Amino acid sequence: MAGYLPFEDSNLMALYKKIYKADFSCPSWFSTSAKKLIKKILDPNPNSRITIAEVINNEWFKKGYQPPRFETAEVNLDDINSIFNESGDPAQLVVERREERPAVMNAFELISTSQGLNLGTLFEKQTDSVKRETRFASRLPANEILSKIEAAAGPMGFNVQKRNYKLKLQGENPGRKGQLAIATEVFEVTPSLYMVELRKSNGDTLEFHKFYHSISNGLKDVMWKPEGSIAEGDET
Repeated sequence: MAGYLPFEDSNLMALYKKIYKADFSCPSWFSTSAKKLIKKILDPNPNSRITIAEVINNEWFKKGYQPPRFETAEVNLDDINSIFNESGDPAQLVVERREERPAVMNAFELISTSQGLNLGTLFEKQTDSVKRETRFASRLPANEILSKIEAAAGPMGFNVQKRNYKLKLQGENPGRKGQLAIATEVFEVTPSLYMVELRKSNGDTLEFHKFYHSISNGLKDVMWKPEGSIAEGDET
């Protein structure tokens, strides 16, 4: 309607601040009704933001609006019954199983994992100077990533529990603050790119850092580094 984006800024952090404050303006040719509706849609508070049902019932929105019509294909029940009557043996029936996949990470979630772009840093004071989690990217299949992490963690004295695309690495030896425990999860960014997150769930943070640097040496064939970039574990 306007011909430009409601929020636009060359600085990404400034852009997020505009979105958070709903800092936008409508062109002068917008009607009052349209301005009110857009203001309700772009409300940053999800509790007070207008719902889809309310948008559809809005007087401005309903002008000229034609609800979609969905055609239902005719189904011959005789054809369906004949399929099940061909074999009375339940063992012959094919049961569809859902294929387990890693959790898919959308663009907003991916951006928020970067400390410099995390929306939380705009509104919350950072109290921990030492990180308790780290991430790396990989182009290997998700199952292969987890298998290699499991193989590398075993000789380091960690028991591994696996569930779907998550691992729990439990240290066998007591540390300065108890046994080190690390939660690991694989996220799908694209069908050929995955992000692996390792997060300390118990134990000492410095021991977690030592663990990560040690296991990184055994995962060099797993970690993917874009050209010209430095992996998080290689930072000094």
